[in-house]
Amino acid sequence: MKTDSQLQHDVMAELEWDPSIHHTDIGVAVTGGVVTLSGFVRSYAEKMEAEKAVHRVAGTRAIAEELKVRYPADAKTSDTEIAKRIVDVLAWDALVPSDRISVKVEQGYVTLTGMVDWFYQKEAARRAAGRITGVVGISNLITLRQVPVASDIKARIMAAISRSATADAASVTVLTDGGKVTLGGRVKAWTERQIAERAAWAAPGVTSIEDNIIIA
Repeated sequence: MKTDSQLQHDVMAELEWDPSIHHTDIGVAVTGGVVTLSGFVRSYAEKMEAEKAVHRVAGTRAIAEELKVRYPADAKTSDTEIAKRIVDVLAWDALVPSDRISVKVEQGYVTLTGMVDWFYQKEAARRAAGRITGVVGISNLITLRQVPVASDIKARIMAAISRSATADAASVTVLTDGGKVTLGGRVKAWTERQIAERAAWAAPGVTSIEDNIIIA
């Protein structure tokens, strides 16, 4: 198992390696496998990329993300302009049912509300909004529509995990209660945990997930 200092070194190296991240303004601290990011980035999208970079590093148990968005000293984009750009980009995104989503912007902080059928649509809306210049944070309050849950939802999730070359389905447990799915068990890396989550969200009828998978 990696020591905290080894994990810190690997996270810093991963941030430096990613060309989309200006790593020089980001601080990295590690305690008990929990990585804390502090400092500044130049956009909300870069903030998300830094978080993804940490997730890629083996040994990461959790992330405490304290990064702040600091834009270059140009004219500040107004909330009205930010809102308009987000509405436009949502309308252009084929994955997003833009007619079901409302956008509110206050001092650069975006709140998304509405209802969609699938989790990937909720995530697509968040990613689209995060690409807009001037956005400093996003509160994604979009809810998932309640739909009939397939009787074989557990089998679908386990089959999806089994299809992955990097995940061991035998080490993951799945419990269902209506549209709620509870994941448990142990996996070897953060990527395997993410595979299990994606498989669960892809199953028809899933409205919430409780991920109790432990990274060994």
